[in-house]
Amino acid sequence: MGASEPPPASGPGSAAPPPRRGRFVRCLYLVAFLDFFGVSMIVPLLSLHIKSLGASPTVAGVVGSFYGLLQLFSSTLVGCWSDVIGRQYSLLACILFSALGYLLLGMSTNVVLFAIARIPVGIFKHTLSISKALLSDLVSEKERPLVIGHFNAASSVGFILGPVVGGYLTELESGFYLTSFICSSIFILNAGLVWMLPWSEEHTDSNENEQTTSNSKVTAKASYDLQVKSLANGAMKYDTPLRSLWIQIVSVLKRIKGIACSDLWDIFLIRLLMSVAVMLYYSNFVLAIEERFGVKPKLTGYLISYSSILGALGGFLLGPITRFYQHNTYALLLHSTLLTCVLIMLYSTALSIWTVILSSTFLAFSTTIGRTCITDLELTLGGKQASGTLIGVGQSVTSVGRIIAPLLSGIAQEFSPCGPPSLGVGLALVAGLIMLMNTSRYCSGRHTKLKSK
Repeated sequence: MGASEPPPASGPGSAAPPPRRGRFVRCLYLVAFLDFFGVSMIVPLLSLHIKSLGASPTVAGVVGSFYGLLQLFSSTLVGCWSDVIGRQYSLLACILFSALGYLLLGMSTNVVLFAIARIPVGIFKHTLSISKALLSDLVSEKERPLVIGHFNAASSVGFILGPVVGGYLTELESGFYLTSFICSSIFILNAGLVWMLPWSEEHTDSNENEQTTSNSKVTAKASYDLQVKSLANGAMKYDTPLRSLWIQIVSVLKRIKGIACSDLWDIFLIRLLMSVAVMLYYSNFVLAIEERFGVKPKLTGYLISYSSILGALGGFLLGPITRFYQHNTYALLLHSTLLTCVLIMLYSTALSIWTVILSSTFLAFSTTIGRTCITDLELTLGGKQASGTLIGVGQSVTSVGRIIAPLLSGIAQEFSPCGPPSLGVGLALVAGLIMLMNTSRYCSGRHTKLKSK
């Protein structure tokens, strides 16, 4: 493990984790909740608003695709940028530019202003990716799946509550504009929370100056202080702003080249295959349920909300699950991938709505666990030195999946309402086979790092 990582506490006699790390983690959970709460208030209303501005469905689709393309290319760049300049300034920049984008959205009175408002959000809406990279920097490798799982759960809770509040506000006069301003205010609040985090030794409270009872405790605190200070200020200082910008650009390009030339292609391929498989499952879910079982969209909406709630609960269950697997992320990811494959197959061959409910129940847990484990495996094999870059590349891969999935879903639906999930079964099975073919590499990489502790 890197020298800058705080030593993990293990055993009854070990030093407790630095208290400020706990405050960091809890604050980042709150940031994730507020982020998803604000975004989920406004996103379901975007199509209605752009239609009210007089845009045709084609224009609305072009604007949506433009946003997706910005996210695709900016994910890796912004994640790598956070590795170069430090988490504090990159995270603050992303939050504030996102706030600006939603503020402009609340001022949009025509399609051109609407499209312009989506540009800063499309480029800088990567606050959750940088927050995950920061969590990876702060916690030990054994703690990482649990912490990221809780982080995802906090995001899911915000995603569950946000649409309810947004739907209520929309019914008010000028409801969309009010919702946009509230969303922008939430991001500004998030920026304040991030700014107040104890990024450097100057933010330390007076208790840090008290005498400690053991040398190990002093060592852990000093290591943590040094690490957080480096996260806040970046790795290097430069003579002039122009030279600083040039070196940052070169560093970003070198890091991206390093990831592109690495042997992590199979990890990102697994992420792509599983992302597309799950997207295919949901792509025509409402329509397929109505055609196959005569269930009305209202009841299907309840089923989707039920799955979302279970997904949030799944994040909180990662602690006991990872302990049961003895922190073997590879085995947990393999089993969740195979379980996801079986559950999608069960849904695509279901003869009653109760079978769909059963598959949806367990699928909510398996996808939540799989999403956390694939991130952890990327960081384990790729190293924490480029955690922002790795998470950014992972988000770009998922964005590619969002582009591919609708096309594949449309083609598959030409044959059967069950076509998209059936195709998803095949993709998930391929992902599982790739993992089985690389078992030795995954396990050896994991065990080597654990032993080095």
